[in-house]
Amino acid sequence: MNEQLGKLQARINAFVWKTDPQALRAGQRFLVQALRFCYVMTRDFAVGQLNLHAMGLVYTTLLSLVPLLAVSFSVLKMFGVHNEVEPLLYDFLDPLGEKGDELAGNVITFVENVDVGVLGTIGLGLLVYTAISLLQKIEEAFNHVWRIESLRRFGHRFGNYMSVIMFGPLLVVGALGITASVLNASLVRDLAAIEPFGRLVILAGKLVPYLLVWIAFTMVYVFVPNTRVRLGAAATGALVAGIAWQSAGWGFATFIVSSARYAAIYSGFAIVILFLIWLYLNWLIMLLGAEIAFYIQNPRYMTIKPVRVVLSNRLKERMALDIMYLIASSHHDHQPPWTTQRLIEYLDLPAHPVVSLLSLLREEGFLSETADDPPAYLPARSSATVELRALLEAVRTAEEKRFPPLGSASPALAAANAVVADAWDSVRTKLGGTTLRDLVLATRREEESGPRPGGPAM
Repeated sequence: MNEQLGKLQARINAFVWKTDPQALRAGQRFLVQALRFCYVMTRDFAVGQLNLHAMGLVYTTLLSLVPLLAVSFSVLKMFGVHNEVEPLLYDFLDPLGEKGDELAGNVITFVENVDVGVLGTIGLGLLVYTAISLLQKIEEAFNHVWRIESLRRFGHRFGNYMSVIMFGPLLVVGALGITASVLNASLVRDLAAIEPFGRLVILAGKLVPYLLVWIAFTMVYVFVPNTRVRLGAAATGALVAGIAWQSAGWGFATFIVSSARYAAIYSGFAIVILFLIWLYLNWLIMLLGAEIAFYIQNPRYMTIKPVRVVLSNRLKERMALDIMYLIASSHHDHQPPWTTQRLIEYLDLPAHPVVSLLSLLREEGFLSETADDPPAYLPARSSATVELRALLEAVRTAEEKRFPPLGSASPALAAANAVVADAWDSVRTKLGGTTLRDLVLATRREEESGPRPGGPAM
């Protein structure tokens, strides 16, 4: 029996992971992709990193909720629509039942008691900083999902975060107002009195919350990660996350109804614990939706084991030459400079090694960033002064600067060290004084001369 199960598992693994989906029929291809997708999502959830980020966001939300609402209320008060946000908070905490309404009322009271005018410069700065820290924590979590290690630069990050804090509530209130106006329009009311349009209007009213959540999640998935997210991938992840988010509200409300035992055990702390669990579920659903968007945009990451790209020294040197050549060539031809995302797509590589090499080349003085958002890259100095051997040596010895020379104190290793030194001397001799500009011009001459007669076209 165990042998048969083992053979069955081996056949399933071979079908799912060793079969080229493009060689299958449409139905089989969809099945393979769906099984791979379910496997990697389950694996990532079991690893626990998403759980840790969700729990970290719960902690940051507790610290930042009142300051964030206070800043948003202050902006909305200037337009006289601050009372429109209260129903959103009540709706968000509605799955908590009567205690949720009480909790929402307490939060609103805290927010209204925050008088921005008497806080002073330091107090106002701390208020804004606490609100911004939540948005930064959110970006870090989404960057983790998208395998991005670097945040946006401080200037762009601060500007983007303040735009969200200042104008985000206005957009939400405006969307809700437009939706309410459409549903209450006289034409809609007249149609509601005619069947079957009445049922359709009622159905549309029930679907509007899902639509708004879907749009909001799509915007979050597109704009929050520090990378370019395709709209289709973001919308698909937002659709799944939005349905799960609304469904989780119903399920959690049912759980609250049957949680009298928890109220008896935890007494007054029960609402706090349930609120923490509700926040955790919401953040976890949002991060899972981002994970779905990531795998839809990057299907090559759907592997039986997590993809961890560790480049050999040879590949690092080759990538460094490729990146410097592309950037120098575009600069030489007065073409638009390369961005990180363009380089990732052109080289067809994961983001991590490309970002790491760009950071290294920038630190070593070979590249400089523009002030654009996202930043582009330009040669830090003339390509005629960049010797290829110096470039390769900088990449080869980058990680050695943090440590003393290995084995330098051991005469017994002198022979081995001599072999390595001779090999590198051969590279220096072969490259001579060849510069990056020489590489660009040599390629240009080959392109102008075209393929040799009878030779293969490149």
